[in-house]
Amino acid sequence: MPATSTALEPDIRAFLDLAAAAGGPALGEMTPAEAREMFRFVLEMQGEPEDVALVRDLAASGPDADIPLRLYRPPAHGPLPVLLYMHGGGWVIGDLETHDRLCRAIANAAGCAVVAVDYRLAPEHRYPAASEDCYAALTWLVANADDLDVDATRIAVGGDSAGGHLSAVVAQMARDRGGPALTLQILHCPVADADFSTPSYEANADGFGLTRDSMRWFWDHYLPDAAARAEPMASPLQGDCTGLPPALVQTAGYDPLRDEGLAYAAKLAAAGVEVTIHNHAGLTHDTLAMFGALDGGRRNLEEVVGHLRRAFGG
Repeated sequence: MPATSTALEPDIRAFLDLAAAAGGPALGEMTPAEAREMFRFVLEMQGEPEDVALVRDLAASGPDADIPLRLYRPPAHGPLPVLLYMHGGGWVIGDLETHDRLCRAIANAAGCAVVAVDYRLAPEHRYPAASEDCYAALTWLVANADDLDVDATRIAVGGDSAGGHLSAVVAQMARDRGGPALTLQILHCPVADADFSTPSYEANADGFGLTRDSMRWFWDHYLPDAAARAEPMASPLQGDCTGLPPALVQTAGYDPLRDEGLAYAAKLAAAGVEVTIHNHAGLTHDTLAMFGALDGGRRNLEEVVGHLRRAFGG
């Protein structure tokens, strides 16, 4: 049954039909290595990446090993505000390359620096490795702000899907661990809880890209212990939302994660956090990552850019 009275947008319907016609195994039938290759292939369909003024590969000191980072700078001078970006992919797939196009586009359009985090992936590195890597990247970014020519007083965190989850978790970690202070959090279709019985999970279990079985596959690789999924670092919806930075929360009508994203936005607002909620009724999960191929993804990107510019005073 449909997740919303609004029709699925035509270009998304065409993309889903094309994927169905191509066939291939379901995500749950793939190994993590096979799923990673599939994800790279899909995101490469968006054409050539934009030119930016500077791309610089870096490494931050992490809990167990150095964490690869990538800095993007637009053609602007002086210490720039900066977005720490965490890619999506269910904590199992995705890397610096899958989201390279998106980070370039954000840097150019928002006029800010972007630092992408290549956090450790499951199942090789399970919960909470990804969160600890992302928080370590944040503290490293502040400590090295002068060398990177970024403004440590204007830092946002953001990400799509599992990257939205990590952004929400990092915002809670920064509050609980004494900083750094954050200007904004961008949460696009975030994983906020581990409840597979919400109305949006029921309505969108199959047929709209991300499925309920796919999310079970991701969670089983990332955090097999179901009881531990109630911990706030695993499910930020279960955490304390007071004292967090302003947020943009984007959800999609045909997304299994819609309801947990909306619930997290509502909990932020109830805790006194300034939050903007945009539920895009005709979209599916994580169109932001497909901004170069889908009209809805481009609109998501424009919203993200607008919020960053306002938050950074640009």
